[in-house]
This record gives sequence, structure tokens and C-alpha cells, in this order.
Amino acid sequence: MKLSEIHVRDPFIYVEDGKYYLYGTRGQGAWGVGFGVDVFVSEDLETWTEAHEVFCVPQNDEWKSHMWAPEVHKYNGSYYMFVTFNRPMNGTYILKSDSLMGPFSFHSEGSITPVEWSSLDGTFYIENGKPYMIFCHEWTQIGNGEICGVELSEDLSKPVGEPFFILRASDLPGVSSFGENKYVTDGPFMYKNSEGKLLMIWSSFGEHGYLEAVAYSEEGIKGPWKHSDHLIFEQNGGHGMIFRTLDGELKFVCHQPNNSPNERPVIVGLEEKNGLLYPVK
Repeated sequence: MKLSEIHVRDPFIYVEDGKYYLYGTRGQGAWGVGFGVDVFVSEDLETWTEAHEVFCVPQNDEWKSHMWAPEVHKYNGSYYMFVTFNRPMNGTYILKSDSLMGPFSFHSEGSITPVEWSSLDGTFYIENGKPYMIFCHEWTQIGNGEICGVELSEDLSKPVGEPFFILRASDLPGVSSFGENKYVTDGPFMYKNSEGKLLMIWSSFGEHGYLEAVAYSEEGIKGPWKHSDHLIFEQNGGHGMIFRTLDGELKFVCHQPNNSPNERPVIVGLEEKNGLLYPVK
């Protein structure tokens, strides 16, 4: 099947052993009960396999919930999936598998995010040998959405200490509100550029709908963070991530448009200029 035929939101591509592995939120279940996660595999980013289920939600009333934004990272020889459930508060859990093809099973001791917070879109980053999860503290709970981080235990089973603040949605110039002091943060993803500068892409809303912004820190994960004066993507698409092709080219993948049931993965070339990221024209 073609990339344009894959109906997912929040696409995430993992590259290994000559293949691309695409995960995402099932488009048909994005706003209802989520039943699982699929992977699509390609050797050229153009032709993909049919969906292969890598995780199935437990079939009981306790797990009848929304399910979003799976992403997979390799750590200490195993694969870990960070995925958000709503039960009843949104929170990110960590799953584990020995294979990119699954099956994945629950690994973390419950939600990594605070149980009293509405949180989502956890991503993984290692700094100075310490594992961290970066996530969104939802605007639906606090109004002005935040991106926060928390250190993880060495085995990724639980948080270590309290979450720390990274940035607020309203820090982004030109961000659109959904009412008084109501601004969205979605989908953070960490990237270290060729100069060693730490960048973070994340999504919100602006003049043309959903978008992908770029923030950067000169001093590591705890900042302070500043925003680039340009966007990576601003045509009503976002919740993306960055990867390198088998040929070493830098790419960005997101879903576009941000309207169900039409969202599909879109891949855009990126280039570094002056330490920041720009879409290839």
C-alpha cells in the first residue's frame, strides 16, 4: 500500500536493518475507544505492508479508553513503546517488546505521568546517561498547556522525582487560543543537531490550523528554552517526529490534515541552517 493510503494520526517512524517501521494512532479510532497499535513496514518510504498489530488493548471494561500517540525507542537491547491512555485521566504508559513487530506488553508501574494530571504524548530522551520522558500537561486541565519532563528509573518502569517545567504553549509567538488563556501543547520530540544543540519540535495551532514549531536549548533538557522564528510545518498538519533515511537524509513526518477522517502521514525533507531546522523547499 502507498503512504497516502495509511490512515493514522501522530505518525512515528523507526529505522533499523534496512527497513522503516511506521507506528501511529489508528485513524478510525482516534476519537473513540482505542483497541491497539499497528506497524507498517517499508524499504523505500513509498510502498508499505498492510497493518500488523503489535499491541492489543486488554479486552475488559477497565481498558475501554482513548489511546493515542505510540512511539517506539530502543534502549538496552529492547524496544519500548510510549503510549497514552485515558483511564480516566490521560497519562502515558511504557510498554516493552523484544521485537519491532511486537507483541508489546505493559512494562511501567502504571502511568509515568502524575495520576492527578491530564497528560499525554510522552517521548523519550537520554541526557548525560539519564533517561527522561518529555510530555504534555494538557491545556484541557490547566488552560495554558505545558511541556514538562520527568526522569525515569534505569529500567524505565517508573518516574524518579517530580516533573519539571520546560515551556508553555503561549511562549510560541503567533499561537492561537481556544478561549481566554487556553493554548494547546501536543507531541514533543527531541532532536540533537550536528553541533550538539538540543532542539525540540512540538505542535499547537496558529493562523493556518495545526502546526509544528521548533524550540531550542543551549543548556540541555531543563533549558531555558527559546523558540525559532519560523515553523517546520504550518499547513494544518503536525504531531510529527524526525528521522534519517537509510541514505542519511534528514526527514520530518507528521499527519495532515488535522481533520478526521482525512489525516494521512506526510514526509518532508529537513535541513540544518545556523543550528536550527528548516523544511527543504
